[in-house]
Amino acid sequence: MSYQKVKTKDGSFTLHSLKFNECYHSVNDGALSEALQKHVMPAFRFLQKHELKILDICFGLGFNTFATIYYALKTKLNKKITIYSPEFDQKLLQTLSNFEYPKEFSKIQNIIQLVLKNHHYKDKNFEITLLVGDARQKIKDLKEIDIIYQDPFSPKKNPLLWTQEYFQQLFKISSDEAVMTTYSIATPVRLAMDEAGFFVYEYKGKSTRKQTIASKKRLQLLQVDLEKKLQNNPNAKSLRDSDFL
Repeated sequence: MSYQKVKTKDGSFTLHSLKFNECYHSVNDGALSEALQKHVMPAFRFLQKHELKILDICFGLGFNTFATIYYALKTKLNKKITIYSPEFDQKLLQTLSNFEYPKEFSKIQNIIQLVLKNHHYKDKNFEITLLVGDARQKIKDLKEIDIIYQDPFSPKKNPLLWTQEYFQQLFKISSDEAVMTTYSIATPVRLAMDEAGFFVYEYKGKSTRKQTIASKKRLQLLQVDLEKKLQNNPNAKSLRDSDFL
């Protein structure tokens, strides 16, 4: 088997990828808690637009995408939400129809199954499109993205989704008010975001560890002092495509 089921701290399940030797979610934070508190809730806190375009990098088990729908319905948000989510692992997508999602997703099971079956779903409030293939190729034609869930495997395992050039690509396809959420607090990642043009901030949810939020606009958050980090670690540098190609 390529995946092993793992129970996380909040009772929800994730998978451990044997190929990448990483879990899709933090076991300590919890799969559902991580999706809500590291991505959905902070992103919606800082972006109040009525119509939102979201880029979920990468789909994985779909927690970020499905947690967005769950949160919007639970809190009765009056928003039109469009989600694009690239995923290269077709084998994974084929197995998810039998995955044990948390009970909180029970009311959206029809949406989950249609997304997994058709790689697309649309109603009056939500539209979800899975982009099967290489993320950097699949997102090239997207425009005016408002929220980016930057949630691929770690820089050590999947470095090309953490480089300066990659973040420049995200900067180009995002709207002027775009907000990006990620679990990574690594200095090379934050430097890459900064060099791509984003403001870089530190953030902590109620029951999750520190994380990074980046934005095209200034936010009322603690901005990361990258100059000080470079003074403390003069050898630190942003990740570049050329380091891995």
